[in-house]
Amino acid sequence: MVYDPGVLHAALSAAVGDDPQLIAELRGVFVERAQTMIDQLRRSGCDADWRMAALRLEGLAASFGAVALMTAASQAAASSAGDPVMLRTIVQAFAAFDA
Repeated sequence: MVYDPGVLHAALSAAVGDDPQLIAELRGVFVERAQTMIDQLRRSGCDADWRMAALRLEGLAASFGAVALMTAASQAAASSAGDPVMLRTIVQAFAAFDA
């Protein structure tokens, strides 16, 4: 898989134009929300909570063009709560996208 470090910036620029301050603010919101949802996945005690957090993360990732994160979250939604492989995959996809 090829990672394009400009994907988030390009997605934000396409949505709001070339306003660096607004792009930085939206990037911060994306990172904060993604981290919150990953934390929710870590704390999920049942399949329903796990699935809801995974689906929310999938939607967030889709709206920002984070394809690998979106795919990992989609796969997590179909897995059992607390699946360590899926959680590690999500964390790695987020780290690569947020680099």
